[in-house]
Amino acid sequence: MPKEETSQEKTHPATPRRRRKARERGQVAKSTEVNSVLILIVGLFLMRFLGMGVLQKFCKSFSYIWGNASKFSLTPSGISQYFNQGIFQVLGLLFPIILGIAAVGIAADLMQGGFLFTIYPLTPDLDKINPVKGLKRLFSKRALMQLLVSLLKISIVGYIAYVSIKASFNQLPPLVDKSVGQILIFSVNFVFQVGLRCLLGLIPLAILDYSFQKFEYEKGLRMTKREALEEYKQTEGNPLIKTRIRSLQKQIARHRMMQEIPKADVVITNPTKIAVALKYQKEKMNAPIVLAKGARLIAEKIKSLAIKHNIPIVENKWLAQALYKSVEIGQEIPIKFYQAVAEVLAYVYRLKK
Repeated sequence: MPKEETSQEKTHPATPRRRRKARERGQVAKSTEVNSVLILIVGLFLMRFLGMGVLQKFCKSFSYIWGNASKFSLTPSGISQYFNQGIFQVLGLLFPIILGIAAVGIAADLMQGGFLFTIYPLTPDLDKINPVKGLKRLFSKRALMQLLVSLLKISIVGYIAYVSIKASFNQLPPLVDKSVGQILIFSVNFVFQVGLRCLLGLIPLAILDYSFQKFEYEKGLRMTKREALEEYKQTEGNPLIKTRIRSLQKQIARHRMMQEIPKADVVITNPTKIAVALKYQKEKMNAPIVLAKGARLIAEKIKSLAIKHNIPIVENKWLAQALYKSVEIGQEIPIKFYQAVAEVLAYVYRLKK
């Protein structure tokens, strides 16, 4: 490949075919920070509306389990039954929260990339174990951006946690004289407030990360001029071949059109630039039809064939231009041209007596 072609910049936007192939390989614009923020939102929502109920049931379950510990026999089967009962009760209490978080995680993926099932990422790829390319990925823009986002996230969460604990520090000593239930209520409210403040700090970070991932995704899909041309050839066919085919089709259509001219009743001209051949059979047609039309050289050929086959040529500049622009070959003339064409045909019929 010539040097100037290899050094081309990728300035052309990705074609639908290139986007489809990238999607088949599992490449979509997706930010994990968006997933984290949405999961945090749902987690806080569930904690706010279900947290106290879950804690109360949790305490009751533990009270029941520990209160009835003496009723279980100290045998392998008894101990196993004892622990299984406790585990199932805890899972039953946490199941709505786990289900909600799992559902929002799936919804976040669908929202960013849509439903996508592909096994391409599982196929063996030697580039993944190539140390040189591994180092390039390690120091790439994407890796540096992920590092920056992680540092910002840790800084935001750490700062908010520090400020929140410092602001609530005076409320911690009195908890010594509180009951377990009151301590749990305070803990849930405190965690909810800290989580809400972290959420307000992480939302802009998620938007920034998604914008960067989208930009990098679109940039990675861009194509050079040569790649765009090759893509066009693969999808639409070689432009030179298509042009040649269209040229041959026009030649064939023009040849057929010229063969129909001897059947015409009249040729209406511009007089030198346009020629339109008309035919009308009262028994078979509702209106006159255009057998042939053309401009410049084709118009001259139409007129020469008309002269050769003794077909009358009538000069009518307005009518010739109107029929040439508005009526296709093989179509009947519109109603608005009936009177003008009828006058021409009447004139021709008088000539032919």
